[in-house]
Formats: sequence, C-alpha cells, structure tokens
Amino acid sequence: MSLILFNKPFQVLCQFSREDERETLADYLDIPNIYPAGRLDADSEGLMLLTDDGRLQHQIAHPDHKEAKTYLVQLEGVADRASLDRLQAPIDLGDFITKPCRANLIAAPEWLWPRNPPIRVRHDKPTSWIAITLEEGKNRQVRRMTAAVGLPTLRLVRSAIGPFSLATHPLMPGEWMKVPAATVGAKR
Repeated sequence: MSLILFNKPFQVLCQFSREDERETLADYLDIPNIYPAGRLDADSEGLMLLTDDGRLQHQIAHPDHKEAKTYLVQLEGVADRASLDRLQAPIDLGDFITKPCRANLIAAPEWLWPRNPPIRVRHDKPTSWIAITLEEGKNRQVRRMTAAVGLPTLRLVRSAIGPFSLATHPLMPGEWMKVPAATVGAKR
C-alpha cells in the first residue's frame, strides 16, 4: 500500500486523464494505480494525498472521518475580528451550511514559494493572510466562505491534511514523497 504526499502546483488538474492542453497529475506522478484522496480545484495549490488503496482513499476523503485540513489564504482586504468570527461560525452558502471551523489572522508566510503567474495586485486594495482549518471540504468551500464575509480569496494553499503538513514534509510545487500509510487516522 502506498501513500503519496504531493504539492499540487497552481492550475494543475486533480486528475490523471488529459483535458485539452492543461497539466494534470500525470505530468508529475508516474506511479501506477494511485488515485487522489480528495481534490483541490485548479486555482488552488498545495498538499494532496494519493494512494493505491481504495479503503484508505475512502477513509481519507470521506467526511465522516473528519481529517482536519488547513489552508493558507491570501485575501483581498484585511481580515478583522468580526470577519474571523463570521468565518468560524456556520455560514449558509445556499446549497449547504458550513460547520464551525478555526480561522486566524497570520503573517504572510515567508517560506511560501512565489505563485506562477502571480496573483493580481490592486494597489488600492490591501491584502491579508489567514489560516483556516476545516473538518469538511465541499467544492470551493474556502473561496465561497471568504467571499461570503466580503474578503475574496486571491490565493489558496492547502498546507496540512491530518498529521501531514508542508511544514513537517517540505515539498516544492510538483514534488512528492512516499510516507507510511499507518499514520492516517492514527489518534494524535
């Protein structure tokens, strides 16, 4: 059984099959029979887990198992206490209501690689960074949450999934490593 940590670059599709001329996981991983355990949209970057074990894939990706996921988010605007409180409370996004989460204002991560292409810069709009930790993960959820509190997402980097993080397993975009699968779901 294999468990792969992969740092997904910006604009790479979370699939192995080709679609137009866009980059996919197949451009970075040549390991037979592995599949993503969860997804990141093309506009998002950062940590993904892939495995060749269907039960492990289900365990990681299924909402009932609640592996916490942490995202570093660059926002258009400055997150204040009120917006952080709103992000942490359940938010009605129309098709679902989010579960409570953790959201904190952070300094711009100095270790973070430059994005290619860079985010759009508007000189009349300041930006700020937050770390948000969810135990769920619906389609474009973080982006929809920040938009709902009036702070559009400019950049979104998943930095941790459960016991794995880019801090403890440093990978540059496009890099990957094998890790022991037994660490998933272990009590911390």
